[in-house]
Amino acid sequence: MDRETLALADRHFRGLGGGVPGVGQVPGRVAFVSEPGAFSYADFVRGFLLPNLPCVFSSAFTQGWGSRRRWVTPAGRPDFDHLLRTYGDVVVPVANCGVQEYNSNPKEHMPLRDYITYWKEYIEGGYSSPRGCLYLKDWHLCRDFPVEDVFTLPVYFSSDWLNEFWDALDVDDYRFVYAGPAGSWSPFHADIFRSFSWSVNVCGRKKWLLFPPGQEEALRDRHGNLPYDVTSPALCDTHLHPRSQLAGPPLEITQEAGEMVFVPSGWHHQVHNLDDTISINHNWVNGFNLANMWRFLQQELCAVQEEVIMRSCSGINFEEFYHFLKVIAEKRLLVLREAAAEDGAGLGFEQAAFDAGRITEVLASLVAHPSFQRVDTSAFSLRPKELLQQLREAVDAAVAP
Repeated sequence: MDRETLALADRHFRGLGGGVPGVGQVPGRVAFVSEPGAFSYADFVRGFLLPNLPCVFSSAFTQGWGSRRRWVTPAGRPDFDHLLRTYGDVVVPVANCGVQEYNSNPKEHMPLRDYITYWKEYIEGGYSSPRGCLYLKDWHLCRDFPVEDVFTLPVYFSSDWLNEFWDALDVDDYRFVYAGPAGSWSPFHADIFRSFSWSVNVCGRKKWLLFPPGQEEALRDRHGNLPYDVTSPALCDTHLHPRSQLAGPPLEITQEAGEMVFVPSGWHHQVHNLDDTISINHNWVNGFNLANMWRFLQQELCAVQEEVIMRSCSGINFEEFYHFLKVIAEKRLLVLREAAAEDGAGLGFEQAAFDAGRITEVLASLVAHPSFQRVDTSAFSLRPKELLQQLREAVDAAVAP
């Protein structure tokens, strides 16, 4: 991030008055970014992160990925033989797309070789099987295997606090592989913690249906539930979905092989595989959507009332959220201090200053929250108010002339 972009981003967030960035006017089509050399990180910040809008990057951005060379046959189909040789014994999570379980699908676990055997039989059976349509989802390949030559993280998504935090703990991540036959799909949802996500088709095509934040409210049924499938004729039933006519049409994307989709924070979406498809997907949070994550966690607390229940629903409670902020904050403070000691901006200084500013705003709100004030922080290695003071001093120093 350069100084000009930092100034623009700071003005943007100050203009929100401490609120949460949402989405401005929704365009009629999703922007397509074709040339890597002509599109900078600052362009991505200005065009898509700040307005919280989706875009598609061309296959030129991923043409050097090892997965696109090794996981795919010359005909552009999944290379089952290579996948079997490399990962055949790995146990992977598999969802049954034909069975609804609340607003998702039930999962089972099986060795990848068993799933590929099923997949081949599914194709040979005319894309049909008595076992239903099974979809490999949420495989933590990056957590369990070296992936240096599988993909290269695009610079646009390199400020990734979720995976930075989990990598520091060395216990989990939010990097996934999805793989499934034509006809497999993911029901209507918004991503965990209202994170951003990016998704690259290693092979195959996907159809995306995207709805900007707030529009999903018009799709709720008379009981307040979100739809499982936004293509269902049931949404036309005004008795069951009394406000569905108020919802605009979704933004629709057909994602080709090699292309990369950026899904903004809080955008609900539904995704269908049009071909036999493999994709690599990351969820990520940073200073541009941290406030969205914080608002989501507060809404979860209001909905469930108890912190222990909150963790089981959202995967994190307020105490863990503080530790998430602390891990990222300490790294950004180190960058700012080292840059100051060198008497120069230093690589990453502007990004660290921006990050520290956004953490300061959300941490101040967390510290003031009545539920967090009930948390015993006496054993914390760094008390929340002390961290907040360090951040404020660092941010003031970073913006001083």
